Amino acid sequence: PLACRHAGKASGGPCRTVLSGCAIIVRGQPRGGPPPERQINLSNIRTGALARRAPQSQPDQKDTPDEPYAFQAREFLRKMLIGKEVCFTVEVKTVLGREYGMVYLGRDTTGENIAESLVKEGLANVRREGIRGNNPDQVRLCDLEDQAKASKKGMWAEGGATNTVRDLKYSIDNPRNFVDSLHQKPVNGMTHTHTHVRAVSLFSYWSLLKCPTFKREMDGTETPEPFAAEAKFFTESRLLQRDVQIILESCPNQVILGTILHPNGNITELLLKEGFARCVDWSMAVYTQGAEKLRAAEKSAKERKVRIWKDYVAPTANLDQKDRQFVAKVMQVVNADAIVVKLNSGEYKTIHLSSIRPPRIEGEVNVTVDYIRAATTASETSSVPAFAERTCATVSIGGINIAEALVSKGLATVIRYRQDDDQRSSHYDELLAAEARAIKNGKGLHSKKEVPIHRVADISGETQKAKQFLPFLQRAGRSEAVVEYVFSGSRLKLYMPKETCLITFLLAGIECPRGSRNIPGNTQVAEPFSDEAMAFTKELVLQREVEVEVESMDKAGNFIGWLHIEGVNLSVALVENALSKVHFTAERSSYYKTLASGEEAARLRKEKIWANYEEKPVEEVVHVSEEKERTANYRAVYVTEITDAMHFYTQDVETGTQLENLMETMRSEIASQPPVEGSYAARRGDYCIAKFADGEWYRARVEKVESPAKVHVFYIDYGNREVVPSTRLAVIPPAFSTRTLAAQATEYAFAYIQVPQDEDVRAEVVDNLVRDIQNTQCLLNVEYSGASCPHVTLQFADSKDDVGLNLVKEGMVMVEVRKEKHLQKMVTEYLNGQDSAKSARLNIWRYGDFRDDDADEFGYKLKK
Repeated sequence: PLACRHAGKASGGPCRTVLSGCAIIVRGQPRGGPPPERQINLSNIRTGALARRAPQSQPDQKDTPDEPYAFQAREFLRKMLIGKEVCFTVEVKTVLGREYGMVYLGRDTTGENIAESLVKEGLANVRREGIRGNNPDQVRLCDLEDQAKASKKGMWAEGGATNTVRDLKYSIDNPRNFVDSLHQKPVNGMTHTHTHVRAVSLFSYWSLLKCPTFKREMDGTETPEPFAAEAKFFTESRLLQRDVQIILESCPNQVILGTILHPNGNITELLLKEGFARCVDWSMAVYTQGAEKLRAAEKSAKERKVRIWKDYVAPTANLDQKDRQFVAKVMQVVNADAIVVKLNSGEYKTIHLSSIRPPRIEGEVNVTVDYIRAATTASETSSVPAFAERTCATVSIGGINIAEALVSKGLATVIRYRQDDDQRSSHYDELLAAEARAIKNGKGLHSKKEVPIHRVADISGETQKAKQFLPFLQRAGRSEAVVEYVFSGSRLKLYMPKETCLITFLLAGIECPRGSRNIPGNTQVAEPFSDEAMAFTKELVLQREVEVEVESMDKAGNFIGWLHIEGVNLSVALVENALSKVHFTAERSSYYKTLASGEEAARLRKEKIWANYEEKPVEEVVHVSEEKERTANYRAVYVTEITDAMHFYTQDVETGTQLENLMETMRSEIASQPPVEGSYAARRGDYCIAKFADGEWYRARVEKVESPAKVHVFYIDYGNREVVPSTRLAVIPPAFSTRTLAAQATEYAFAYIQVPQDEDVRAEVVDNLVRDIQNTQCLLNVEYSGASCPHVTLQFADSKDDVGLNLVKEGMVMVEVRKEKHLQKMVTEYLNGQDSAKSARLNIWRYGDFRDDDADEFGYKLKK
């Protein structure tokens, strides 16, 4: 009663799927999209049911095994029909829409009858209850079944049915070991669905692609993403129920990743080439069949803008070919991922290595621009750039990719991108593979060994240290050095590898044009050709290995001497190129004749600084600045911290109420919405909030990150420092940033006194200061500028006594004699205090035969 006879015309199409031994799906002709499909069930016969896995949502249900010969019948049809044209006639159609009929191999009904072939091989039963004696086709089925029984074929064989039931397993106890045992060995299998692959008892995922998918909505319906149906049809028409081989690539997080191999081609490559898929970056590193082919296929689809790439715009689409690829000379290595190069036009350009991140070459290099990272601003309302525009490129020299070399040695890591972010290195897969090797071999950043500490002492501007160091450099003659920085044409910072220290070095024998600089209350304008002189020095020596001869040092602790690079004296080179004049101090040097002849030749050529020599002789003008009077403008401050170097931090009393209100509001907000512990990733220079030992949160700045357990922070409102784990740090709420209220702790140093170089003496002075002024209110007056902070005098709020002068009078410190005329009254007062301490032989003056030159030489390590 649920079915009716339906004698229809013969129809046909390719066989898409064999569902069982007696049911197939036939595909129609595609018209503007995936074609329609029809399920045809073979009439008059019955085959065994295939195994079914119990729904995981119903744990009380059990898996259903194969019925005898069910799988063999399905395999018989699959090998016979998949991908081939079949013809069918529908005999019966149920009210539920299920169609039963006859299926023939080929384009018409003259082909092989599929039902008869199954019965003949003993793989199907005939439904005799529905047989009509006047139907010759049905009678023939009964005859063929009798013949199969007589021949004991298939299910009619004696005692053979139990061997036809598969022992299926739907999960693997240890997938990782399973993959390792078969790594890169082809596994025979058969594809069942578009997304998943079943190989014998194995499930695995395509490891390299991301295709458009069907999204399941809350109501259970599926919504296809653009081109999802087309991609599904593309894959099914080539792979579904085909015999394939699978390469097991990896097993992250207990999920098996594999690659499907087919005799007619690589479906992965075809999907990419036709624009149906994109490469998955994180798994490309484990691909063993040639990742470059996949990237090339994806690139071809992008260039043709097919399917998912129809709106694709290349990162370098707006660049001319000459801007995309060029040869340049390396001028400076800024850091591990950035270099400054000089183009043939003379222009300087900063290049960042694509797709790598370093931990915070001389000759020509080949540069291929991969993308330009646009400048970003600090916030939507700010026009101040947080990061300038970056030109990111692949840089190679001698056929070696610099970025890949860094990554392979564990000196940089590869950046992970969003799947739709195409701004990446053109050799991204090689970078991923190099990183995988570095991780496996424990190189550099990936090593489990303790990170070696490279200690470098910076004695630039440290007069006392420089004095101690000077005799060694003078006796050494020529010393090896590396130019770390060029301040001007004749002023450089050098790294001395043998002594592991940094020094400031001034070129001897020349007078180089001075660049612009800021001085207190004014800006010094650059002299002509100062920029050209600095550029000349940079191009010749920056970050190069050089040799230096140290002759002397100035009162600021800067060394003076001669610098040589590959036989060229830099002082002579500057003079010969009309970028410097000979200084009278060169007369006693062995290089004077060379300098004088070079200057004469440049003067005759009338180049650069000598261009107007005859027309307008240089006249030396002495500028006499009017001496100003010392101003005493004391203001109330609160001393919050005193450092081991005798510097101290203060807060202005006037803004103290603002800080208290801000801290109270901030802590209240944090208490209502506590930060997630461990969610903050500290980076050097970032402002954050840190939980102090008292359990309260304070504003801070990250100064150094050794590890997540050791982060150096500076409390910006109080001046103290601490090493804390990152779990005690959090993002600073925007309402309490330094834009709302500037950092309140200001650093100062004592005026008119010398900081003791002896650690024990200095520690005793610091202890006295901590006892007398820390966490107390004082009066402060700025006396003069210093190298790192202003130098001030400090008075006790109640007695108005000078704190620094008291230290001098107690014989705790020595006086620093200043030359400025307007400061002489204060200097005299301090010197009188020092004389009284000497007379009383207090503290450092307790030894009677002490000499001032000894103090200058050794700094408080006094003779008895």
